[in-house]
Amino acid sequence: MRAIVLTGAGGPEVLALLEAPAPDPGPGEVRVRVKAAGLNRADILQRLGRYPAPPGWPAEIPGLEYAGEVERTGAGVSRWKAGDRVMGLVGGGAHAEYVVVHQDEAIPVPPELSWTDAAAIPEAFLTGYDALFTRGRLKAGERVLVHAAASGVGTAAIQLAREAGATVLGTSRTAAKLSALRGLGLDIGLNTSERPFRDQLTAPVDLIVDVLGGPAFGDNLAVLAPRGRLVILGLLQGPVAAGVDLTPILRQRLEVIGTVMRTRGPEERRALAAEFEARVLPLFGLHVATEEPLRSAGRPDWRAGKFRPVVHAVFPMADIAAAHREMEANRGVGKIVLTW
Repeated sequence: MRAIVLTGAGGPEVLALLEAPAPDPGPGEVRVRVKAAGLNRADILQRLGRYPAPPGWPAEIPGLEYAGEVERTGAGVSRWKAGDRVMGLVGGGAHAEYVVVHQDEAIPVPPELSWTDAAAIPEAFLTGYDALFTRGRLKAGERVLVHAAASGVGTAAIQLAREAGATVLGTSRTAAKLSALRGLGLDIGLNTSERPFRDQLTAPVDLIVDVLGGPAFGDNLAVLAPRGRLVILGLLQGPVAAGVDLTPILRQRLEVIGTVMRTRGPEERRALAAEFEARVLPLFGLHVATEEPLRSAGRPDWRAGKFRPVVHAVFPMADIAAAHREMEANRGVGKIVLTW
């Protein structure tokens, strides 16, 4: 098979389109012919030598999400057959013509979704759903702050939080991005190129979904309401929070929750895939004639609305270096997708 291979650590020039052995499905596994795959910040970090693949996943082939057709099934597979459309998350290896996954980690692709749109869903929406509801326990009526709101996860989190009945705030360094996000359900945009987000808030927030890391940690604590939750997904600005006063954690009874998707074990990944398929997937491309979604005291029971993946750019897999450069330029809103 053809695959994107890391020939070393460094800039986009270390990425090469080469021949590699195709993986074979084992018991309970399916081999998927990849049609499209998302590009993520983790792929950039892996290219730089800062984020190696977890054990059991290809060390030199990046890629954390895929969409494609089941091409072969292993022994004992009952859920899928050849030709079925599926998508999902992997620990690596998705930037290849074939990827092998356990049958219970694959998620069906609704017929109305293109391969490009399907490939933009798994990392953004599963991460956003898990951060907001599993880790963050978001409820209707709460205020949630989404950092880097124009990212793939950000665009997904905005839609999910809006549909759950929350007030959604988001940060970006670009006014144009914040304007574009209002159509997804962003209520309040905070342009951090003008002033720190902490200085722009007129009321505290109940939940923060953060990818910034150390430098934002102190300000995050300062803007949380009593019993607020800070869910940290990434460390884009660095891992060190120097000189931070931890007193608010005690005084306000705050929760600081760290989470990462890539290194989770198979049981946890399968449980999340099943919950996402049951609760969120039916809302893609679906219009229901109801004025208001049903709000619940716990997790939302969505009845109305439509979720959509936001795709900034699409590159052929052969142009992988250009796709990496585009992601590092931080120009767009939403996902970058690679296609075969």
